[in-house]
Amino acid sequence: MAKKPENPNYKVVAENRRARFDYAIEEDIECGVQLHGSEVKSLRTGQSNVAESYAAVEDGELWLVNSYIAPYERAMFSHEPRRRRKLLVSKKELADLWNATQRKGMTLVPLVMYFNHRGIAKIKLGIAKGKKNHDKRATEAKRDWNRQKQRLLKEQG
Repeated sequence: MAKKPENPNYKVVAENRRARFDYAIEEDIECGVQLHGSEVKSLRTGQSNVAESYAAVEDGELWLVNSYIAPYERAMFSHEPRRRRKLLVSKKELADLWNATQRKGMTLVPLVMYFNHRGIAKIKLGIAKGKKNHDKRATEAKRDWNRQKQRLLKEQG
């Protein structure tokens, strides 16, 4: 069976690798991002970071706060690197996110920023609850045990 060729438009731009260690992610949601032209050009070159950022519901809108997109040096009108960017979701999703953050005490953590198969910039948000130190240690011990188990199975087989 012939393997499907990988889509040339799909590209991961920035990933928050620490998010799954610091938070217990219960659900994730895909959002559009409102960007300026120079920001899109800069993202295409892969110069961005979402590790220290978060999302917040304010005044009936969803915002991405403290994400970094490097200025595009060849742009005529440059952008501010750490400006607040509006995230695009449906009204129902926005209501669910507001409910999760205000009533349940959850956090909206950006997991990955990418260009989808159509070449449109998207961000995947995780609806998460913060982990305590003992939870982090338990997760790490479980991961180490699974690695060791795989090693043992490999040696036997």
